[in-house]
Amino acid sequence: MRVLACLAEGLGIRATARVFEVDANTVLHWLVEAAGQLRAFSASILCNLHLEQLQLDALYAVLRDRKADEINDNEAIRRLERSPYWVWTAMDPQSKLLVVVDVGNRTLAMAQRMVHQVTEVLARDCIPLCLTDGLKDYATALLTHFGQWMQPERRQPTGPMPKPRWKPLPALRYAQVVKSYRRRRLVGVKHRVVFGTRLAIAQVLAACGWTINTAFIERLNLDIRQRVAAVGRRVNTLCRGEEGLRDQMVLFQTYHNFVLPHASLRQPLPVAKGPNDSLGKVWRPCTPAMAAGLTDHVWSLKEVLLYRVPPWPQP
Repeated sequence: MRVLACLAEGLGIRATARVFEVDANTVLHWLVEAAGQLRAFSASILCNLHLEQLQLDALYAVLRDRKADEINDNEAIRRLERSPYWVWTAMDPQSKLLVVVDVGNRTLAMAQRMVHQVTEVLARDCIPLCLTDGLKDYATALLTHFGQWMQPERRQPTGPMPKPRWKPLPALRYAQVVKSYRRRRLVGVKHRVVFGTRLAIAQVLAACGWTINTAFIERLNLDIRQRVAAVGRRVNTLCRGEEGLRDQMVLFQTYHNFVLPHASLRQPLPVAKGPNDSLGKVWRPCTPAMAAGLTDHVWSLKEVLLYRVPPWPQP
């Protein structure tokens, strides 16, 4: 339990092995064994979700050659586009729930796979507002999963009927945050509405006092870099295998959703104050799973690993 807790807090596999005086392959074996349980645990709870918003993003791993200044920026970007170690994430900005996490190339096929996993955990009639960066593959993937065949109206009284077209569902709302950089500095931000209307998107965000943004998923990227040693910046613990990186991300997802309380989600508790009581508030710790209504208490890592997952998928 303590070894896995160290890995979840951002310590590397070799560093954890040195702390507990065990072999690094033993730590890796424990991580692989725990990852199977964590996947089944998350799949049994993260299902039939009713979400109003979703933010999606892809996080890249730092290249070892780029850190050593052996290649220039253009070559680094070209290699990053082909790198299989992109961490794809989808989160609910209201509850901070990490809904889906996966590892793969930065391609259209991976975007389709990511959106498909999102649709599997959502309720059947749930179409949340989606916010992403300027990657065009997101629009194609969302249109594929949240679209339908529609018959266009006939414009001429004679001639053949127009062919059916694949159109987005009326409830689909999707916007992008397109950032412009110059010499590694942010010089401009544009908001692009792809599906739906700007008014409909603004109404959903106004309930939370927000505007079109991807700030929450970018803050999650910082948490991932701090708590997953394989994708951290300026580190030498880069993961060499896709499966190993995926196991570490499953551990982070479960630890983030069920074990780690978030200060921004804490809830004040009513306390009867007497004449000599202090004015300090009493707070109830809250995790993203509690904020989303999936559980009623903060789980420990031991509870998660010893939890008996029912047969899944259920009929």
